[in-house]
Amino acid sequence: YRSPRSNEYDPPIEDGSIPSDKTRKFEVDANFAFDMYREQYFEGGISSCYFWDQDNGGFAGAVLIKKTGDGSKKFRGAWDSIHVVEVQEKGAGRNAHYKLISTVMLWLHNSRPESGTMDLGGSLSRQAEKDSPVTDMSSHIVNIGQMVEKMENSIRSTLDTIYFGRTRDIMNETRSLVDLKGKEKMDKVNRQLAKALEEKNKKSAQ
Repeated sequence: YRSPRSNEYDPPIEDGSIPSDKTRKFEVDANFAFDMYREQYFEGGISSCYFWDQDNGGFAGAVLIKKTGDGSKKFRGAWDSIHVVEVQEKGAGRNAHYKLISTVMLWLHNSRPESGTMDLGGSLSRQAEKDSPVTDMSSHIVNIGQMVEKMENSIRSTLDTIYFGRTRDIMNETRSLVDLKGKEKMDKVNRQLAKALEEKNKKSAQ
C-alpha cells in the first residue's frame, strides 16, 4: 500500500501510482486537518486520507477513520467510517461539485455477567452531493470536512435512535431486568392493591 505520510509503497514497487504534486500537497494538508478532526470527535483512534487524480481533470479521495473501544475488557467495540469523495471544479475553478459516499461499520461486544453476552454489529451507507465556492485548494478541505462532519453526525444519530433504540426496545420486551423474587413481590403488591380497590368500590356502592 502507499503511505499517505511518506508517499512511498510498502513493499516498494516501481510502477505504483502516485498523485500529482498539487494533489499530493493537498493530501498532506488533508491528513493534517482530519487528524485534528479525529482527535476532537473521537479522542483517539487513527485516520488516513488518500487522494488521486482523475482523467476528467478533477480528483477524488478517501477519508478513513477508525476508533476501537478502549474501555473495559468486558465491553468492546469499534467504529470504522469510510468516506469516498469526488471533486470536479467548474466555473474556471471558482466553484466545485462534490459527491460524497459514506459508509460506517460499527460493532459492539458485551460480556458483562449482569447482562450476559451480546454481539451487535452492522453498517450504514449514505450519499450526498453539493456545490460550493472555491478560492484555493484549502477551500476543498473545508468543504469536504463540512460534508464529512455533517454525514457522520447524521449516521451517528440514525444508529443511536433507530438501530440501537430499536434493539434496546426488543431486549426490554424479551428479557426482564427484574429477578424472580422481585417480580413475585411486585405481583403480590398489585394483587393487594386490586383487592383493596375492589372492597372500596363495594362499600361505596352500599
